[in-house]
Amino acid sequence: MADKLIIFDTTLRDGEQSPGASMNRDEKLRIARQLERLRVDVIEAGFAASSNGDFEAVQAIANAIKDSTICSLSRANDRDISRAAEALKGANSGRIHTFIATSELHMEKKLRMTPDQVFEQAKQAVRFARNLVGDVEFSPEDGYRSDMDFLCKILEAVIDEGASTINVPDTVGYAVPELYGQFIKTLRERIPNSDKAIWSVHCHNDLGMAVANSLAGVKLGGARQVECTINGLGERAGNCSLEEIVMAVRTRKDYFGLEMNIDPVHIVAASRMVSQTTGFVVQPNKAVVGANAFAHASGIHQDGVLKARDTYEIMRAEDVGWSANKIVLGKLSGRNAFKQRMQELGVVLESETELNAAFTRFKELADRKSEIFDEDILALVSDESVTHDKEQYAFVSLSQHSETGERPSAAIVFTVSGKEVHGKSDGNGPVDASLKAIESIVESGAEMVLYSVNAISGSTESQGEVTVRLQNSGRVVNGVGSDPDIIVASAKAYLSALNKLQSKADRVAAQG
Repeated sequence: MADKLIIFDTTLRDGEQSPGASMNRDEKLRIARQLERLRVDVIEAGFAASSNGDFEAVQAIANAIKDSTICSLSRANDRDISRAAEALKGANSGRIHTFIATSELHMEKKLRMTPDQVFEQAKQAVRFARNLVGDVEFSPEDGYRSDMDFLCKILEAVIDEGASTINVPDTVGYAVPELYGQFIKTLRERIPNSDKAIWSVHCHNDLGMAVANSLAGVKLGGARQVECTINGLGERAGNCSLEEIVMAVRTRKDYFGLEMNIDPVHIVAASRMVSQTTGFVVQPNKAVVGANAFAHASGIHQDGVLKARDTYEIMRAEDVGWSANKIVLGKLSGRNAFKQRMQELGVVLESETELNAAFTRFKELADRKSEIFDEDILALVSDESVTHDKEQYAFVSLSQHSETGERPSAAIVFTVSGKEVHGKSDGNGPVDASLKAIESIVESGAEMVLYSVNAISGSTESQGEVTVRLQNSGRVVNGVGSDPDIIVASAKAYLSALNKLQSKADRVAAQG
């Protein structure tokens, strides 16, 4: 029997640390349900002590998800750990993941603590957590850049205190595969009680080696848990990509010899959901989930694939869920068919009101677009107006005029706290005019730092998906909007971003 590799997904925690990728409770719960369908072993649902919103998200996920272990991050202090334990009360299987920095640089500059103080706090934190839950994971933040002797000492101590998983993060993406794999191996060989814990790797992608480093930690170092995110989402250059780890281990089972619980057919659906929720578009040449991942432009390649797929394809597109990319519904489809397809895509709307709102939008879209794809359905429920009726700003209607040789103009109607308002403006183009029309009313003063357009599905009839990133007073948020009319999608995205700017929830910085 081959060893098992545990897949620990931190999309909802570390992935959310990407600038503008903050997710609300309902969005996190929707993604968690998809991760459960994917059969992820551990879902790190958030950092419960960082904000009331994160606490509520962890709590909701712990109560709803039954087949995956639900984890909350916490700093190595009693308040954070207690808050995490409280949020996890409803979980079938709960885990507290506590951490403290151990590199000389972090201890001196960030924590302003001595190594002895860090050592004692780590032990006390794990002991306290172990009295609240049966499953405790410990991470030495910036572990890869920590002194080996000190790291051995602190990890041996926390294992004695009851930590059942030891995660060694490459917090700043400094590692290279051979050295990182050897680093994990040396720790396991030097720590007397290393066999009493599962060893885990958590690698960042600053040098583009997060997946390679993680696999080296598994193969060379003996780690049996990988911490990763959907689409490699994460702060700076991102995290280790779940889909790449899973398919590498699955495709090269001859080399890794490991089993996983993951059902890869749900990978593409998870990728789409995360992308549309956060506004982080997947690059076309992204491995496994990119639009070109199974496309062959070269004539020689095309000929080979037509004769025998394995001449150029090492895995089948349908194995990771690309076969789901087909028309499923149309304007004559009924409410039950729509609801069933939503469930198949991992989307569960919690009330009849939400379902009715989504179905109404589906019918409106079907009147304008004859072919409805899975991506379109996911976009419907990713739209803020479907799941949130208490947002400050909501789109109503838009008209715009654009003609060669004349300056474009736009008139928009939207609601502010439920009351309709009208804005007008001209601009350098129809999008510029539409967004300036919004600003003429809102006067947010926010700076736009990103405007991105992506086609949700193929053909000129496709819905356009727009991401708008706004920055104001140090806060960065993403807004996403979708519509067959790209100007309307832009206005929706801008209003979505403004709604997120209205949220004043302060979040405590988590582990890098």
